[in-house]
Amino acid sequence: QVQLVESGGGLVQAGGSLRLSCAASGRTFSFSAMGWFRQAPGKEREFVAAISRFGGRTPYADSVKGRFTIYRDNAKNTVYLQMNSLKPEDTAGYYCAAKDSPAAAINLKDYTYWGQGTQVTVSS
Repeated sequence: QVQLVESGGGLVQAGGSLRLSCAASGRTFSFSAMGWFRQAPGKEREFVAAISRFGGRTPYADSVKGRFTIYRDNAKNTVYLQMNSLKPEDTAGYYCAAKDSPAAAINLKDYTYWGQGTQVTVSS
């Protein structure tokens, strides 16, 4: 089992920045690839970014490429999502997820464990 707790969400103006954190406990965090997904009201949950076990592979959704950065600190069992140049369309609940294997993935069905989410609201 892996427990995930997100933090760092909030209200920010367009063009601003936020850093989300996801603290993991339970099984060996360093073995797992991690991902960030988001879900806006009335929409399906969508992929944002992922990171492999040691951070060597970090795929991003096209909509966030160049603005968001995912990274991890295995010593702290934490994965981060640095979000810059935020846009109103980035408004959503953001969810951290963990896989049972080390390879990064963009499909939410590949992830076994999920956090409760943290809300990000970007005002125009």
